[in-house]
Amino acid sequence: MKHLQTEAVVILAYILCHGLTAMLVTPLQSRFLPDVTYFASLLYLPHGVRVLSAWLLGWRAFLPLCAGAFLSEVLFKPFGASDPVNPVILASIAMGAASPLLAFEAFKLVGRNFYAGRGLRIHWTCLLLAGAVASVLNSFGQATVFSGMILPENAANVAAIYAIGDLAGLVATTLVLMMIFRWVRLSGQGRHIR
Repeated sequence: MKHLQTEAVVILAYILCHGLTAMLVTPLQSRFLPDVTYFASLLYLPHGVRVLSAWLLGWRAFLPLCAGAFLSEVLFKPFGASDPVNPVILASIAMGAASPLLAFEAFKLVGRNFYAGRGLRIHWTCLLLAGAVASVLNSFGQATVFSGMILPENAANVAAIYAIGDLAGLVATTLVLMMIFRWVRLSGQGRHIR
């Protein structure tokens, strides 16, 4: 039962972050980069959800991340813009969900296990480093997945925006979480002082 609750939180967090990106970032970005906006966002908040989920759950995060991304496609893509069961979209969803897991595994292979430990102490720099590698992996993977749809003259821009957007989304999500955790910690200390 606890696993289902955890997976539901991952799915809902992904949908919420994707919705914020779709409703706030995408309209603004489309004014400045219309040819690239269809494929990539300069601030993709769900990447933070991907990295944190991979950090906490390991490979168990893959399916809920895919479910969150699929439901986000259904909920937030304009009608007729893309078919969520299109094999290209499904491959894109799988690539996005796998990229942080592949990054964590790559670090583990070189002797740096960045996954969450028993104490769940958050090492923000390790998360950001794994997230940066995941954003690069996702960028190359998405460029490959969408290679038949992206105009050759836009390919480098799309790949760069994927990497920048994923990393910016991770940093934004991390900053918000750091502030929330600090607030919780400080509010808990205030109660003990009285």
